[in-house]
Amino acid sequence: MSWQRIEAALAGRPPARVAEAVSRRAAVALILRDGAAGVEVLLIRRAEHPQDPWSGQMGFPGGRAEPGEDLEATAIRETAEEIGLDLSRDASCLGVLDEARAMARLRPVSLTILPFVFRLRRAVDPVAGQEVKSVHWMPLDDLLAAERRSVMDYVEQGTTLQFPCLRVEDVVIWGLTYRMLVGFQERIPPAEACLPEPPAAGLLR
Repeated sequence: MSWQRIEAALAGRPPARVAEAVSRRAAVALILRDGAAGVEVLLIRRAEHPQDPWSGQMGFPGGRAEPGEDLEATAIRETAEEIGLDLSRDASCLGVLDEARAMARLRPVSLTILPFVFRLRRAVDPVAGQEVKSVHWMPLDDLLAAERRSVMDYVEQGTTLQFPCLRVEDVVIWGLTYRMLVGFQERIPPAEACLPEPPAAGLLR
């Protein structure tokens, strides 16, 4: 995975937006950095809380917008609150992915979530706040590899359902975060499509 391919994916088309009217909007930050094994993506495991419908799940830092707040500002604020990263200082926003309608316990919620993609420009260490159980940096190529695709069982009111997911050891990514990552992957052009144009014959030396 190269930064050129990532930037091409984000520039390929404008992000789709949810057409239905909703009562609240939210934003998350898909944070990327240069790692030892290439581009890495940051994921959090949410803290366990009985009032949180996404309790204990893997996801991206983010949350609901304040009244009148720009959604990119929401992603930046929530990231600072949840894991202590100042994206306005330490990162650049590369673009936006498709907006998604939130689901909680298999039911649609009157809430949309807009994912912003950021690239960290300096080495900073996230610190898990009260809403976050753990923070994970994962190589993007490995996370999106075909062998990571799996299914998981989800029990709701005595019924077991199966959902697609990504599995990396004890990390299971499903639901909205899975949809965002797969949607991002589907937009990334093949490596050969991002090769630089060869020079014109008259310019060859």
